[in-house]
This record gives sequence, C-alpha cells and structure tokens, in this order.
Amino acid sequence: MTYECRSPTLNIMEVQLSPDQEAFVREGIASGRFHRAEDAIKEALLLWEERERKRLELLAAVDEAEASLARGQGRAISRESMQELASEIKQRGRTSLSAEVDPDRQ
Repeated sequence: MTYECRSPTLNIMEVQLSPDQEAFVREGIASGRFHRAEDAIKEALLLWEERERKRLELLAAVDEAEASLARGQGRAISRESMQELASEIKQRGRTSLSAEVDPDRQ
C-alpha cells in the first residue's frame, strides 16, 4: 500500500507500508474504526506526536533533576535515608490528620 500525503510544505509524500502494517490498516477500515487509510495514518501520526511530547517532557524533567543535583539540592539514598524519609512522611500525615480531626490543634 502506498500512502500519498499532500501538505502546504510538501507537494507529495509517499509512504510504503509493510504487509503487516497494510493488513492492520485494512482491519481498522473493515472494523469501522477508520473510513480511509488516510484516517488511520493521521491517527498513527497523532499518537506518535503525543508520545514524542511526553518523551520530551520526561527528558526535561531528567535535565531539571540533574541540575538540581548539581546545585546540591539532592538527597543521598540509603536504607537509613529512606527510613528517615518514611518517618518524616508519616509524621506529616499524622499532623495533617490531627489538624483535620481537631482544627484548633494546629
């Protein structure tokens, strides 16, 4: 199957699908999920774009975490530090619950 795409920047883009991809597109059309092969290709590209956005967001978060560590804002991870963190979280939770039960105890 050859798919031709026309866009403002490209006159024609031709894409060759593998036999498995072609069968997948045909199944999508036969099931009523898509009306035309073009619709299936557009959906695939939208999903790819979404995945790329998420990938870039993740890479940006990793960059920010690395920068934070470089600034000395990280926390060393050990069994002891994890137990301390768990204790801190439990204490914050108890304090929060206590404040909800008795608002005057803050």
